[in-house]
Amino acid sequence: MNEDHPSPQPSRSWLERIGQLVSGEPRNIDELLEELRSAQANGLMSNDTLSMVEGAIEVADLQVIDVMIPRSKMVSLPADAPTAEIVRRVIESGHSRYPVHGEDPDEIIGILLAKDLLKCFAEGAGAPCNIRALVRPTVLIPETKRLNILLKEFRLSRNHMALVVDEYGGIAGLITIEDVLEQIVGEIDDEHDEEDPARKKQIQPQPDGAFLVNAQTPIAYFNERLGSEFADDEFDTIGGMITSEIGHLAEPGEELVMGGFHFRVTKADDRRVLQFAVRVHDA
Repeated sequence: MNEDHPSPQPSRSWLERIGQLVSGEPRNIDELLEELRSAQANGLMSNDTLSMVEGAIEVADLQVIDVMIPRSKMVSLPADAPTAEIVRRVIESGHSRYPVHGEDPDEIIGILLAKDLLKCFAEGAGAPCNIRALVRPTVLIPETKRLNILLKEFRLSRNHMALVVDEYGGIAGLITIEDVLEQIVGEIDDEHDEEDPARKKQIQPQPDGAFLVNAQTPIAYFNERLGSEFADDEFDTIGGMITSEIGHLAEPGEELVMGGFHFRVTKADDRRVLQFAVRVHDA
């Protein structure tokens, strides 16, 4: 006579495990975040996952004006400039989308995609491209639009860029879907960001021999600059790795020795560590 054996229980997702940890229904966002941080401290989710969940919650409270690229830093193109000048600006800036304006910089006539310009340039065998004919419709949004609403609109419309207008109808800046996503997942680097001099500021040598290190510094870049050998298969950034090792959201002044280096938290907010002072650890 065969005995019945209980079937194996399906593995629970991290979300179900968190639900088991929560002792009661959180009454507000602060309590929910506290429960999530407790879950991370107990190993129910990684620090990177916690950061993304926190970012997704925070997005609902942010407006376009909080993260947009201001007009002074916009790279826009004059519609009637020579094709060679347009191509030069596109190559120098390395973006994929550009606002195009008429004689008046406030007269935005559309958005030019670099791929459309490249196609026109290739098909025209060097003939001048009609930039006005290449531009796509412009999406205009107010500074006060919520980021979570904008992200939904970007997804539904398949637009990746919108121009931001102020209360007087003037151009205040622009925002891309990448700007919104970075509020959730953190900084998104591309091949152009890699060459940006700002990257070097992530690790700044100090007169006393220490280094000020931005918590968002990729582990691979940290290894390259300081000769360390930290693994980056579990965490992408120095901040994620050190926070996980400490076991809780660290505060300024907390210290850790790891991999031959001494880390001291110098900046942090209520969501994440922002900066470390790092020096070679003297055994």
